[in-house]
Amino acid sequence: MPFREATGPSADGSPSVAGMTHTSPCAGHASDDHAEILDLDAEVLAEHLAAITAWLPVTAPPRHIVDLGCGTGAGTFALLDRFPEAEVIAVDASAGHLSRLLEKAAATGAAGRVRTVRADLDAPWPGLGAPELVWASASLHHMADPDRTLGRVRDLLAPGGLFAVVELAGFPRFLPADAPEDRPGLEERCHAALDRYHAEHVPHRGADWGAKLTAAGFTVEAERTVTVNVGPPHTDAVGRYALAGLRRLRGAAAGTLAAEDLTALDRLLDADDPRGILRRDDLTVRTERMVWAARRAS
Repeated sequence: MPFREATGPSADGSPSVAGMTHTSPCAGHASDDHAEILDLDAEVLAEHLAAITAWLPVTAPPRHIVDLGCGTGAGTFALLDRFPEAEVIAVDASAGHLSRLLEKAAATGAAGRVRTVRADLDAPWPGLGAPELVWASASLHHMADPDRTLGRVRDLLAPGGLFAVVELAGFPRFLPADAPEDRPGLEERCHAALDRYHAEHVPHRGADWGAKLTAAGFTVEAERTVTVNVGPPHTDAVGRYALAGLRRLRGAAAGTLAAEDLTALDRLLDADDPRGILRRDDLTVRTERMVWAARRAS
């Protein structure tokens, strides 16, 4: 019988998924933009995500999986592909993201293997069973108290269960170092501004998750760094991914960028400008993702 959405505690501003900002379930257009970039992230980096799920050191194929901070389902569907007998409980604070995930599940014939739970992961958790695998991709650093979250995951997991943590080394880069021609190095200056924003608003980004997992009572069995370097030439999806990504980057960096940099960035973001990001043929997607696989002691 198909799983149905369950509603748990939620709050505006609670953690969501991979991305730069906290999102509200009622964030409107901003939430739609976030959903778009999550969908594009899943499309552009599908091979890398499949490689991560294939690498996981599972002792037996899990049947019950929980995806914490699932967003629009990138990890959820990668895990369903990797473990064809499994069912996934997908947890997120955003009703819009969960609705989008369920639409994808219905379109791909996976509706019977997915249950969505709307919950603020900083509040008491709803019942999630005893999964053999818990997946958290780019969500832990948004938690108000990540150490408490790790303890909750440890208690949630079935004995011997695996916890997979995926975290971002940074927001993707798309442009060559000498671009754009009128403001070389613009993207690096935007990233420096973003780093300052994260230092103030997302203090757990870049934490030593291996050490935190060990302190929480896990045994870290494996870790790896996945290097992403896609294109050129690039697909249409990469162009849209770069456009959406730089729009979000502008939102975080605008307050500290020089006026000349903002003008150059706005030209890049103008879909009608011949110098816009969608007209460039030198785009790449460059980033790193770190992965930890940790076992709960039996």
